Amino acid sequence: MTPGRIIFLNGTSSSGKSSIARELLGLLDDGVYSHLSVDAFNAMRAQRELSEEEFDAALRRTRLGFHRSVAAMAEVGNDLVVDHVLSEPWRLTDCLTVLPPEDVLFVGVHCPREELERRERARGDREAGLAALQYDLVHAHGDYDLECDTSTASPRACAAHPGLPPSPAGPDRLQPAAGPVLHRVMRRGRGVGHALACADASDTRPARRGRPGP
Repeated sequence: MTPGRIIFLNGTSSSGKSSIARELLGLLDDGVYSHLSVDAFNAMRAQRELSEEEFDAALRRTRLGFHRSVAAMAEVGNDLVVDHVLSEPWRLTDCLTVLPPEDVLFVGVHCPREELERRERARGDREAGLAALQYDLVHAHGDYDLECDTSTASPRACAAHPGLPPSPAGPDRLQPAAGPVLHRVMRRGRGVGHALACADASDTRPARRGRPGP
């Protein structure tokens, strides 16, 4: 069985990942793509007040389960659009453990801090300061196959990049084309596997009580 392709969107809260994912589902006609969102997994947890220790443990288990759910869906041939917040290095290394790097198109979704804060206030459903907390952490590993800036391009423009979707077959099926909105990052012969492997396994995120979490 041919494993599914994974378009992996990584960015802070309010950066526009889910909006891009929705646009991709409407545009991608090479295969049947499903959207797996870390926010959807967060919403499955009970939202009662938790101690910091309880919350931290539950959040880590949720992330571990999310990564393995993505892997299981792809293993049986499902093409996926995944949106995630890699705000802790261990999340990145865990993804490398369970996801075949050659099947992942790694997309960095960027947005300036000021615009993130404006969106956060306008949404009203995110903890104030969450995007700022994540801002310097999410893209710290440095390497992507493609990148976009949602402050200068609409979600649909990002999703319509010619590098998406990846080719359905062959050794280069996840190699994107260059383009003006989502642009190719020089892979220097290393690929997404190197980007994932660069992360340290330390845990730096302060816990939050009773919240979905970053």
